[in-house]
Amino acid sequence: MILLRRLLGDVLRRQRQRQGRTLREVSSSARVSLGYLSEVERGQKEASSELLSAICDALDVPMSEVMREVSDDLSLAELAQSAASETSAAPMRPLLGAVTSVTSVTTERVTIKPPKAPAEAVDVVAA
Repeated sequence: MILLRRLLGDVLRRQRQRQGRTLREVSSSARVSLGYLSEVERGQKEASSELLSAICDALDVPMSEVMREVSDDLSLAELAQSAASETSAAPMRPLLGAVTSVTSVTTERVTIKPPKAPAEAVDVVAA
């Protein structure tokens, strides 16, 4: 199952890290506790629209940009899940939980780069 809160947390973390900012800096600016922001980034807490707005303001990123990135990630995750279910009976949950980035997508192949293995990639090929 693909969890929207995890995808949103991943996008928020990437936005923060692109700016070279710490959780403490963003939590202070957004006026949310550091622990809660950490849980949102890890996909453990569901962010309300008000909280998401405060975090986006603190990051100086339009909410529409964050949501567009979440939407793109969701589309890729659905494609990867669909391709995997067509090629094997093995569940996709462990793989999707470990995905850090999708490096390329075509109609026949989805290349997924697993965490902590930058030189390797996992190819999921549709049958």
